Amino acid sequence: MTQSKKIRSAGVAGMFYPGDPMMLERELSLLLEAAPLLELPRPVKSLIVPHAGYVYSGGVSARAYRQIFDAPIKRVVVIVPSHKDAFAFNSVFNGDAYRTPLGDVPVDKKAAAALAEAHPDIQLSDLGHSSSEHSLEVQLPFLQWILGNFQLVPVSMGEQTYEQSVILANAFTTVIDTSHTLFVASSDLSHFHSDARARVLDQVAQTDIETFDEEKLWQDIAEGRTEMCGYGPVITVMKTARKLGAETSRVILYRNSGDITGERNEVVGYLSAVIY
Repeated sequence: MTQSKKIRSAGVAGMFYPGDPMMLERELSLLLEAAPLLELPRPVKSLIVPHAGYVYSGGVSARAYRQIFDAPIKRVVVIVPSHKDAFAFNSVFNGDAYRTPLGDVPVDKKAAAALAEAHPDIQLSDLGHSSSEHSLEVQLPFLQWILGNFQLVPVSMGEQTYEQSVILANAFTTVIDTSHTLFVASSDLSHFHSDARARVLDQVAQTDIETFDEEKLWQDIAEGRTEMCGYGPVITVMKTARKLGAETSRVILYRNSGDITGERNEVVGYLSAVIY
């Protein structure tokens, strides 16, 4: 008897991004065509991208994703914060695939199992991967459109501590074949401050990322000088990229929601960055 596959359905299609495949492909094409291709001296190891609806942050995300065109990437590890579920470990999805309107993205179950064996704080689970959790799903259409076929390692951080970022970075660089692997951190910046206040807070995060200083970013988060809903994933991919020989972290674009809506009283900040 054939066992049915465990597929994580497209939970926010039609809300955060178009649910119709043709409309989604058109939007992705427009966003990526408008994003300039940078001349980078080394291959990209990691990306930092936002996870709001495409109307708000899709153009910011596209600036980073444009930099992996034609890259020989076979596996993508996407690390996100858990907005919906509470749990005290790092959750690697225990299913077979994530679904979007563009099709199913297969989970690299061998890599997922190896990560779960690497440390007790990394576990196979569906916690952090519910259909209402948008932070990972919204990255997949970009990756599908650019890369075509690839395997996914979906990781949700239940506790965003510095120690957990160290645990993940060590596991990623120890048990995964990183030669054709991209690491993606999903995070927005400050939430619901005035435009002026948001820019002050978000500039701190931008500077810490630009200077490739994840320890300073952690200190600034802990002491309230900046805000990121996914600081754990960001610190994790910075540490991972450094272990893989990256020398530069470059912020490509910063925007906040007020730049789109014109509403400046309560904004959300977004940035995209490449680490290489």
